[in-house]
Amino acid sequence: MKNISLLLVLIVSVSVYGQMPDKLSKAEKVYGLSKFWQEVNYNFVDLNKVDRKAWEEEYVKLIPEVQETKNDYEYYRLLAKFSAFLKDGHTNIYAYKEIWEQMNDEFTTHKLLLTGIDGKAVIIGINQSKKDELPLGTEVVKVNGLLTQDYMESYVTPYISSSTDYVLKELAIRSMFNAPIESQFDVEFKLPNGSIKKLNLTISDTKMKEELFPPAGKKELLEFKWITKDDIAYVGLNSFTDPAINGLFENILPELYKAKKIIIDLRKNGGGNSDIGRNILEYLTKDSLLYGARSLSRMHISTLKAWGQWTSETDTLNNAEAKRTYLAYRDELYHQFPYNADTVKLNKKRIVVPTALLISMNTASAAEDFLIYADNQEHMIKIGEPSFGSTGQPYHFEMPGGGFARVCTKKDTYPNGKEFVGIGILPDLEVKKSLVDYLENRDPVLEAAVKYLKKR
Repeated sequence: MKNISLLLVLIVSVSVYGQMPDKLSKAEKVYGLSKFWQEVNYNFVDLNKVDRKAWEEEYVKLIPEVQETKNDYEYYRLLAKFSAFLKDGHTNIYAYKEIWEQMNDEFTTHKLLLTGIDGKAVIIGINQSKKDELPLGTEVVKVNGLLTQDYMESYVTPYISSSTDYVLKELAIRSMFNAPIESQFDVEFKLPNGSIKKLNLTISDTKMKEELFPPAGKKELLEFKWITKDDIAYVGLNSFTDPAINGLFENILPELYKAKKIIIDLRKNGGGNSDIGRNILEYLTKDSLLYGARSLSRMHISTLKAWGQWTSETDTLNNAEAKRTYLAYRDELYHQFPYNADTVKLNKKRIVVPTALLISMNTASAAEDFLIYADNQEHMIKIGEPSFGSTGQPYHFEMPGGGFARVCTKKDTYPNGKEFVGIGILPDLEVKKSLVDYLENRDPVLEAAVKYLKKR
């Protein structure tokens, strides 16, 4: 099964639309809205957690609204908000290519990398030529006359699909200025020295070639280095989307076999194929069985649902068939996938040494499945921040004009049924990056892992 996490965020409200296409008819717009609504009602695994009355009311409300949208950008924006109502990181709507080509998150003069620190939107990266004008640590305090928090709550947060509140807030900060080209923002910044700087910034029609400060560095599929020679080895597993990472991992085995302790960094891993991660984990355990996530999906049997209209809760007592009809009518009849531990068939030398797994809110989907497999490994510890808190199997389908949507069809839990979707996989040792860490270019999570391993 592939559990793919696309950390894309659709667009914020601005005053202009650039050259946004407008090719969809009113009928197509209603059809797209209705198609998503239908697929959610039929396939969304967590429909029982949704306020059904509010969901239906929102659908009815949007029928006339989508028909009056000025262009397809505005239409897809409404759909994004409809999707966000479900609060699921694997249930999203994405605009078609021509719309995305008219979007950018960079200004003509400034390229900002933002993150949330203590509830504030803070600059942690900027194009080299502007690093003195807006130093690292500068806070965005107002956008278009509104306090930053108020601006995001009105124009950004409602359009982001997320299973966890902390990821929702972070994605809102990161995507705050993702907008149609030529859009203008009046932004008020508070510099580290306390002074205020106001700028009128325009979204660029091209990506800036100027490097960021500090340099971002290229994200490799796999990173390997020695923290301390022949003692602590560092391995960054940055994605499980490309099976080539399995070969890259095997290539470093001769070096890794020398390690007395290992750091596995999953903080940049947004997911991919769960099998890829499990194949790597097999080298890092002595076990012959690995226990992954337990899964279920909704089951729709029309006749049971029809019978369920006339089934009361009292009818279900000591009556398994009545219980099935009762649950079917309420869209709470589930298929439990057969659960068996995965047999480790690896016939190669293992590396079972004290191991630190570094995690963050960017650790998502199949990378979270990796953590579930690793949960009962006594020689491993999770260090960092709670993970993304969303996994599952999305059902993908086309939307009008060439866009697409996905609806999460599978619910995953720990083997014992404990939930982590909507919560995140929690670290054993929580470590967060502070503003000082960004200013000094320090990695406190990595430092905490090294400190922990040196004591083992």
